[in-house]
Amino acid sequence: MFRLTILIFLLSLATSISAQECVTCHEKVTPGAVADWKLSRHFSEEITCDDCHGDEHSSAADVQKVLTVTAETCSGCHPDRFDQFEAGKHALAWTVLKSMPTTHFKPMELIDGQKGCGGCHKIGLKSEEAVAEMKKNGSTFGHASCDSCHTRHTFSVAEAREPEACATCHMGFDHPQWEMYSTSKHGIRHALKRDGILPETASAPTCQDCHMPDGDHEVRTAWGFLAVRTNGLERYPGESDQWWADRVTILMALGVLDPDGKPTARLDLVRDAQVARLSAKEFDLERAKMIKACSKCHSENFAREEMAKGDSLIEQIDHLMAQAIREVAGL
Repeated sequence: MFRLTILIFLLSLATSISAQECVTCHEKVTPGAVADWKLSRHFSEEITCDDCHGDEHSSAADVQKVLTVTAETCSGCHPDRFDQFEAGKHALAWTVLKSMPTTHFKPMELIDGQKGCGGCHKIGLKSEEAVAEMKKNGSTFGHASCDSCHTRHTFSVAEAREPEACATCHMGFDHPQWEMYSTSKHGIRHALKRDGILPETASAPTCQDCHMPDGDHEVRTAWGFLAVRTNGLERYPGESDQWWADRVTILMALGVLDPDGKPTARLDLVRDAQVARLSAKEFDLERAKMIKACSKCHSENFAREEMAKGDSLIEQIDHLMAQAIREVAGL
């Protein structure tokens, strides 16, 4: 028993020495990373560099031995959050990006190098083969997912709970959710509350309050990215004849349905990437989650009325889009 105690002590000492060697070196090489780590919960819980990066790397000459950190690395300690994340839309962001035909004609720096589209879509999970290919092409860093919101090396929960964490990706001409939120009553009240003008008890929801209730990382919306509901084969209850016809036309134009209205292989991609809710049941499940989130501050009647307005806007936009498609097809 005494020998076993001595062995455990020596092993722990060796580990602490290894961790201290990392810190001593990287305080010179990457001082910001070390400073952030010392501010983190990881530091207080004695999660050291080698727990995530491995212990094979010892100098600038063998940097290639550093373990690539991915979301799976984080799952070792955060399995529940990883499972939630894996089930949601964010996990598919990289797959969606790489499935776009034009992606493969763009420079590595813009996609795999993550200076352009890939800078946001990096939040998606990647296979070991994909990571190996990226590294082969010169993209050495930034292959994780969790650090898109919990910026390394603080990995702060408080940071990830603020709407600005979402703004990193959800802003601009093609994803203007940040502009819509920050100028909305929700966003304005949050800013006033944080500035101390409104009291701490005032209702001022963030993006996360509605889209990640109780910290649930399974992020998904009822309408999906393309605002296309169901697959063109299943009619949504209560849908007008015109809207049904318009959506079938749009799905044909997208190649999800063939000219005879039958599903194509592209429908499988839409399903796998969760681009749209492909059944009334699936749509209603996500809609119910949002109604529940809204009802924390508003009456359910108010929430349903506002969502009905949004649905009506989509119906009118679908009609204009379908008309345009039919005009072009006629030419």
